[in-house]
Amino acid sequence: MQPIVRHAHTGDVVAMQQLINGFASKDEMLSRSLSQLYENLRDFFVVEFDNEICGCAALHVTWKDLAEVKSLAVAQSAQGKGYGRMLVQRCLQEAKVVRVDKVFALTYKPEFFVKLGFRICDRAELPRKVWTECVHCPKFYDCHEIAVITEVPS
Repeated sequence: MQPIVRHAHTGDVVAMQQLINGFASKDEMLSRSLSQLYENLRDFFVVEFDNEICGCAALHVTWKDLAEVKSLAVAQSAQGKGYGRMLVQRCLQEAKVVRVDKVFALTYKPEFFVKLGFRICDRAELPRKVWTECVHCPKFYDCHEIAVITEVPS
């Protein structure tokens, strides 16, 4: 059986939250409430293997020409199988569909994104609109996430 990357649906949300909040509890990403996940469900993709959700990621459009890869999480037991790469590639395909020119991420693992064609950038390159969620984050004044960005191929 092959892993499937597909749009998330409501039945995936609890598994997605467990994945995301598992990493958040280790201070590796931001936690997400069930409410946040349901409200943003159309942004999310999941990797399903053997009827189990093994990973998730969202592409959130922030402006006319810019979107963010958010909440990328792959189960510990499924890491090293290319699921994270598959999710990011699916987000980039979706960016092309909605005609976004650039995709960025804020990450503690910039090397992962660099392998996928992103470049590390100064946060100042990103528009102020990007920081809407950041200002509400408890880590706002002591954030160590690295900004990465890529152009979406035409």
